[in-house]
Amino acid sequence: MKKSYKIEVDCANCANKMEQAAKDTPGVVDASVNFMALKMNVEFEEGADVKAVMAEVLKNCKKVEDDCEIFL
Repeated sequence: MKKSYKIEVDCANCANKMEQAAKDTPGVVDASVNFMALKMNVEFEEGADVKAVMAEVLKNCKKVEDDCEIFL
């Protein structure tokens, strides 16, 4: 399953950090961040609890960029 989320991030480098943090989250197959569009696209593992995985993605992103936001 793939989903798209609106994000708030200040710079392209921070967006890259968010993308890597999302990719490293269990339950995520792939993730990409479009800094210009302020969007994050996430592909989830089959049968993953999307809400729980996205809560972890947000936690992991906040570890690398504490002022970022993902609108779940």
